[in-house]
Amino acid sequence: MAEPFNFDISLIFAILNGKVSSAINRRLIRNFRENGLDITPEQWTVLLFLWEKDGVSQQELCNATYKDKPSMTRLIDNMERQNLVVRIASKSDRRTNLVYLTRQGRELEDRARMVANRTLKEALAGLSTEELRISQEVLRKVFSNAKSDL
Repeated sequence: MAEPFNFDISLIFAILNGKVSSAINRRLIRNFRENGLDITPEQWTVLLFLWEKDGVSQQELCNATYKDKPSMTRLIDNMERQNLVVRIASKSDRRTNLVYLTRQGRELEDRARMVANRTLKEALAGLSTEELRISQEVLRKVFSNAKSDL
């Protein structure tokens, strides 16, 4: 008979309550500020998506970042005020706005990626390549299981 797996309930609680992502987000905010970048982790995820694929609908951004429409609207509103993005009505469907990077939004890419990569290295310090590979595989499976009904 297989031995039952013992869960570390404090670790499960930390994951379920977002403590891991909160700790990384706080470090990312600090590192962005220390490097003169006035962006939040939420803005970073939108910028990251737009650097790969510019000119997408807000719905596509919602799907990519797992944010609801009202949250994404507020996020894009703030990013427009900061001159990072601009909304332009779609030529094929005037009811749909496409979100594009401004020159200022594009110019943040190299510095922001450098800061985010450094932050990730700080968060993952002490883990071996094999531990990281296994962690990614495990998290990918957990995420796939958790989102299967969404």
